[in-house]
Amino acid sequence: MNYITPDNLKDALNFLACHGEDTEIVAGGTDVMIDLRAGKLEQKKNLLDIRNLAELKGIDFKDEKLFIGAGVTLTEINRSDTIKKYAPALVKCSTTFAGRQIRNRATIGGNVAHSSPCGDTIPPLVIHEAVALIANKTGEKLIPVEAIASGPYQSSLSKDSIIVKFILKPCRANFTDFQKIGRRKELAVSRMSMAIMADKDEQGRISFIRVSLGACTPIPQRMDEVEQFLMGKIPTQDLIWDAGKILAEKMAGVTGRRASSVYKEPAVQGLFMRILYPVVL
Repeated sequence: MNYITPDNLKDALNFLACHGEDTEIVAGGTDVMIDLRAGKLEQKKNLLDIRNLAELKGIDFKDEKLFIGAGVTLTEINRSDTIKKYAPALVKCSTTFAGRQIRNRATIGGNVAHSSPCGDTIPPLVIHEAVALIANKTGEKLIPVEAIASGPYQSSLSKDSIIVKFILKPCRANFTDFQKIGRRKELAVSRMSMAIMADKDEQGRISFIRVSLGACTPIPQRMDEVEQFLMGKIPTQDLIWDAGKILAEKMAGVTGRRASSVYKEPAVQGLFMRILYPVVL
């Protein structure tokens, strides 16, 4: 394979315009190296390393929007005071993301583009209604983050394009969280993940809520039915439990009934309860 290190984003996009179908993009390389060793990239002729491109770096807040470069690593996310202030669920996600060595290399853009159902950064991005700025040789466009994965490990992005940055709506709620379930507490691939952002009005009714589920559905997605069920209601233990049941039913509707549903449905209901109760009461 040829190993190419472009000097800037323009050079990278020009190369992809000619060789995109034969090229695998390397950001942090944490997924690409596994695929290489497994022989999954034998049809590729080129590795295009974009990890040092300045255009993919940077974290900024301006015009009431949070901008995160696609080349920002999970370690950089974890250490960013700006992200802690405006997207705390994303910071919490970064603390449990793989191990320290992986966090030092893995990028948020690579995690999203890989389109793994268990991509931990995606549920926090979804509750912030994040969009990705996508560039190719002919121009740029914005795509909602939840539209990037077309299926498990299948990206809707064209072979000649690169994610440049993510644009998030800042957190305006008093409560936000990300939690996941894995086979162990450390260095665990998510079996189930969830990001939630919620707030109440002066009467104690839920005035704002965003819920996104990951890992246990083919692609991470926002759970609108649960949000609609809770909006305008005073949260109680029974109400949250009932909302968790709706969430479990929605998950089953997406994935279909399987042998694993026996434990997954109670688990997703329990995870929802664990996140929201007793915080929002």
